[in-house]
Amino acid sequence: MPVPDCTVRGTGAVVLFLHGVGGGAMCWEPQLDHFAQKFTAAAWDMPGYGKSVLDGRMTFATLALALSELLDDRGWDRVHLVGHSMGGMVAQELAVWQQHRLASLTLFATSPAFGRPDGEFQKQFVEARLAPLSAGASMSDLADDVVGTMFGPSADMKGREIARRAMADLAPDTYRAAVECIVSFDRRDNLPLIEVPTLVLAGETDTNAPAPMMERMAAKIAGARYECLRGLGHLANLENPSMFNSVLDDFLD
Repeated sequence: MPVPDCTVRGTGAVVLFLHGVGGGAMCWEPQLDHFAQKFTAAAWDMPGYGKSVLDGRMTFATLALALSELLDDRGWDRVHLVGHSMGGMVAQELAVWQQHRLASLTLFATSPAFGRPDGEFQKQFVEARLAPLSAGASMSDLADDVVGTMFGPSADMKGREIARRAMADLAPDTYRAAVECIVSFDRRDNLPLIEVPTLVLAGETDTNAPAPMMERMAAKIAGARYECLRGLGHLANLENPSMFNSVLDDFLD
């Protein structure tokens, strides 16, 4: 698989941000600006997103391999890895095979498993997410309907527009591939094997990765720090960048 594209700012130790299903590197703009003041702040475009090429079927194994190849290409031996939603799953997958490349791990609004890919809940999830496209809706139409459901009640409007634009710009085939991939994830057994400093970060109003579930997840990782961002939802880094950045700053310090 070709090396993924990556937006990079600043110098120093590397903080690498991984986006979710409907996102892209642009969804980390407030974090790139902030963390580039002290670090090399980077955000990838997952294969199929932005200028990154998806070569073949999307699986977590191939995504973790693409991430490893990005680290090799950039000469980054170890990184502080921050994964949001599906990006948090990719981060967990890398932790299975190449944990030595992690200086720290932040799992944000994500899950250790989605269940069986052939389970009834999983089938309904895929059908619900893809039905609008099958009915002729555009990604812009989908973004208008979906993005608002991911935000808390007091979200920053600029952040909402970034999220909407990222999803609207996404190729429908990439969105399909990501939705079908995400339901295959299950790395629950690996949580007790994670040995790097870990932050598990939830949004209080998030219904996609509920805070109680993430707190239970954190309890399975030795020494993990759990934080819940009050009043924020699934896209907390865009809803209230200052709050999100402050918690991550404190952890990285």
